[in-house]
Formats: sequence, structure tokens, C-alpha cells
Amino acid sequence: MRATQHYPCFIDNEWIDSSSGKVFNVENPATEEVWATVPDCTKEDADAAIESARLAQISWQQLPAIARARWLFKLCDALETKREHFSKLLVIEQGKTLAEAYGEFDDTLNYMRYAAEAARRIEGNIYPSENPNEQLWIQKVPYGVTLGLCAYNYPLALIGRKIGPALVTGNTMVLKAHEATPVTASEFCKVVKEVGFPKGVINLVSGTGIEVSSALVTNPHTRLVSLTGSTRAGQAIFKSSGDNVSGLVLELGGKASFIVLNDADLDKAVEAAVISRYANSGQVCICNELVLVEDGIADEFTARVIERVKQISYGDPMSDVNMGPSVTRDSIARIHAMLEQSVKMGAKVEIGGGKPEGQTFAKGHWYKPTVVSGVTSDMPLAKNEIFGPIMPIIKVKNYQEALAICNDREDALSSYIFTKDIKTAFHAINHMQVGTVFVNKMICGYIQGYHSGHKRSGTGGEDGIYGIENYLQKRAVYFNYD
Repeated sequence: MRATQHYPCFIDNEWIDSSSGKVFNVENPATEEVWATVPDCTKEDADAAIESARLAQISWQQLPAIARARWLFKLCDALETKREHFSKLLVIEQGKTLAEAYGEFDDTLNYMRYAAEAARRIEGNIYPSENPNEQLWIQKVPYGVTLGLCAYNYPLALIGRKIGPALVTGNTMVLKAHEATPVTASEFCKVVKEVGFPKGVINLVSGTGIEVSSALVTNPHTRLVSLTGSTRAGQAIFKSSGDNVSGLVLELGGKASFIVLNDADLDKAVEAAVISRYANSGQVCICNELVLVEDGIADEFTARVIERVKQISYGDPMSDVNMGPSVTRDSIARIHAMLEQSVKMGAKVEIGGGKPEGQTFAKGHWYKPTVVSGVTSDMPLAKNEIFGPIMPIIKVKNYQEALAICNDREDALSSYIFTKDIKTAFHAINHMQVGTVFVNKMICGYIQGYHSGHKRSGTGGEDGIYGIENYLQKRAVYFNYD
């Protein structure tokens, strides 16, 4: 049993507790051990963080972009010396395996360094004027104070994903970590303070209820909100930010269809289906959420998936295993209820289907990697985002039926298709109504790519040059020099 440690918030370069004096507990999802407390902040704390960011923003914006980038490089260099510390912290707080935690840490630095490297490539335009002795310029300028709301599945990488582009483009940012995983953000801010960042450029608040999040979003000085979270949370922020007419970067829920056609490379498709479903215990927004496999190969594909799933090891995430626990108790209860209802409607659990047996799993938010066959489109496992280690499989007659199921959804973040037919592949690229299409490719996300959702899966997006663009407004300048 480790001693409980308190992790404060970070406002105006000072370590701050809630003005109410309240705290909340953070537990290890593998053991349910309470190992940390953090402040349960109030509206007053949120307002103080926004005000600090507002006061800092003009001076920060006036720095040359490359000077802002040097601060980010300095932060990355300091973080890099703490790889082991942050990776093990991620395991304790979020439950991902140590191998996955190392990957998340490395991705965090890549996100921030990529953004910093873009400092000399923030571009505008000059267009011909209608009159002599004039020019028309389009400049790119920051929004001002931005808000970064992070989900619990990648507590560190999502900070890097938002902080990098926000800061290099001249914005300041207030971070709000998810209440299940707030400690990583506090530790991140320790490094911010160590490297001597100007006060107010990065602030952090934490909280359990809607009060603090609502105060941050509705504060009149919040000019852009970046959220990674559920569709329901995104819809609420969309509405509550309306009075401010704030900029929005919303990356919301997904229900990725994973289409496997008769001519697919089965070895490749099976491996991709398993990796893309159970990565981070299924808690990835672009995970394989629903396999749609053609009749001709469905039985063989399912059998091979089951054999591959049997190879997945799970247990102490600090050890050499493939899968850890889910982050919260509620998420396990939710997905198990979906499973039970789907089984009542005719689905069949092929492997898994509940909490593992044994003393190792007596405590913790554990769920066995699960495969379910006989699923139909009206079942909860097919209709709802799972965000956990259950793989539902639907048999389809052909590609057209699979495409129709894929497109008959309002959550449109990503999809997968496995086929050797180039015409079908291009048809899918042109007709899948989603933000990302994986063709004969397992789950991935490159720093230089773009991560965005269509329909109710979000607006705006992150990563690459387009992600950086989302933190910039355009200003037209009509310049007469006669």
C-alpha cells in the first residue's frame, strides 16, 4: 500500500488548492487502491485560471513564433529525462500496460516537437488588390485564451496534442484533466514550472462536477475550446459555448466499422482486428468497434480471431502483458450490461464475457477480451459505442450492406476496410462518411496526419498542419500605401 499523495492545481505558476478546500480521490484501476487526492475546484478557481491566461496571452503572442517554439523544445527536453517516471505514473493512474505507457510518453513529445517545428511555417497570403498602391493580406493570428479538456484514455498525450499547437501559434491554454486521471496533468505542470515558463501561459484546474468545466467554457475570455471526449460532452460544450461564439475543436465519440470482404488478406485482417480492438483495453476512439464480415469468410475469420484473442495476456499492467484494466468501474458495468442485453437478443459470447477469475482480479476494473458473434444491427453492442474490450461481429451479404451499416450512423470518426480490390478500396474512400479511413491497415495515428470526426463525432480536428491551423484565426488586411 503506497501512501496517499496530494497533487495540487497550477494557476499563475503557483500550486493552488480549491478555494472550497475540497478534494477528491484518485484510484488505481488495477487495484482500486486510493493513492492520490487532487483539488475539487470551484468557479472561482476556474475564473482565476482564465484570468491568468488572459493576462499572459498578449505578451506570449508578441514573442516571435520561433521563441515560443524554443520554450516547447525546452519543455520536451526536460520531460524526456522523466520518461520512466511518467510512464509508470500512466500505468498507475490510467491502467494501460507499461509498454503502451512508454508509447504514450513518446507520442506526447512527438506532438509537441512537431508543433514547435512548425513555428517557421505559419503561413498567410498576399492577394492582388483591386486598386493601385494597395495590397490585400490574409494573416494568421491566435484566438487568445484556449481551453484544453482531456479524456481519460490518454492523459499525457492529449495534453501534448493540445498544448503544442495552442502555444506555438500564440495562444495560452488552461488545462482541465478528466477527474479519473488528473495526476498526470499536475506532474506535467511540475515540469512546466521547472523549465521556467512565463506565468499564465499554462494553467491547470481539476474537478469532479460540471461546475468547474462549465465555468471554464462559459467564461467570456475563453476564445477556443478543445475537447477530446464523448459526443454527449461535446454537444453540451457546443451549446454552452454559444454565447461566447467560441472556436471549437471537438474530437468526440466513434463507432468504427471494421469491414472484411471475401478477398481480404485474412492473416492481415485478423491481426488488425484484434490489435485495433483491444489496444488500451479498447479505450481508443478510433478502435475497431464493430466487425462487418462477408458471409463467405465470416466463420473462418471468427474462428481465427478467437484463436488470436486466446493469446492476449492480461494482468498487472506493470508486467509484460498485452492488456490492462479499464479506467473506471462504471465503464465495465456499462459494457457488461450491453453484452447481457445483446445475448438476450440472440448474440453469442465466443470467448471472454466478464471479469477474469482469480485473486489477481479480485479488485480492479477488469474485463476479459471478449468476442461476440451473431450480432445484429439492432443490438446494444452494435448500436452504442463500447469503448472497452468487446468485439461484436456481424455477418453481411456484401460490401454494399457493410457500407450502408457504416454510414447509417451519426458517430463518424473512423472506419476500416480490408480488400484486395482497388476499385472497392477507392469506392470506400469516396463514400465512407467518416473522418479517417484505414485501408488494409490496423489502428494508427501519425503525428503529421489529421484526426477529425464527421457528423456528431466532432468539428475541427488535431494533428499535422491542419491541426495547427485550428488554433489560428484569419485576419484580412487591406493596405493602401499611396
